Amino acid sequence: MLIEKTVNRDSQQKLYVQMYSIVKDKIESREWLAGSQIPTEDELCRSYDVSKATVRMAIAELVRNGYLRKQQGKGTFVCQALPDLGITMKTKLTEDMFGEGVISRKEVLVKGVKVPPDDVRNYLRSEGDIYYLLCKRVVQGEPAYLEESFIPMDVVPDIEEVDLCQMPFYEMMQQRAAQKIQKVVQMIEISEMTSDAAAILKSGTGEPMLLLHRLLVGTDGKPLAYTRLMGDGKKYKLQTELIQIA
Repeated sequence: MLIEKTVNRDSQQKLYVQMYSIVKDKIESREWLAGSQIPTEDELCRSYDVSKATVRMAIAELVRNGYLRKQQGKGTFVCQALPDLGITMKTKLTEDMFGEGVISRKEVLVKGVKVPPDDVRNYLRSEGDIYYLLCKRVVQGEPAYLEESFIPMDVVPDIEEVDLCQMPFYEMMQQRAAQKIQKVVQMIEISEMTSDAAAILKSGTGEPMLLLHRLLVGTDGKPLAYTRLMGDGKKYKLQTELIQIA
């Protein structure tokens, strides 16, 4: 039987920190599901016998950390699951996806400001304009994979001036972003090929697809960009080096 957490006024821990923990636990336990609206500030104040200032401080911190999002005039909602930004490992990424000696090139298919899907907006924790980039990697004359990138315009304001075909994406971010990349959070999953991706990659709709997510995080802990690579089932080699922080 689960025991409902309450605010302990005898604790040395500040009240807003306790409220933060209570709400965070409800999200992580999926008592409050992604996309659902949480109780109003007044309801939380009554439920936990705390002031509105305490609730607002806790909610603001949960929004900043990506657990919640505010929607003007509608309320506060639970975000989609986010990659864990609290890992205690440094990550160094090197890739040799197709071996040495292959001829490859990158083609930009779509670029410009775009309204991103809700999950991407939540990853980036940004309400501003998002620059979208869709590229195709061609290897030995055949389409190999697609890469979508989403970059807040305030992170790279002059992105329209960059030759995105010639400059590697991570090099561009290191040179042009408002902050240096501090770490990369990576997730890999197997999904199904969508009809749009299948048409570009000359594959079959519904076939297995490698889906690699990457969230680039700046020195202040805030996301700089989100990318996802969609592969068509060919052989890939991804090498990741993890260095334990002392």
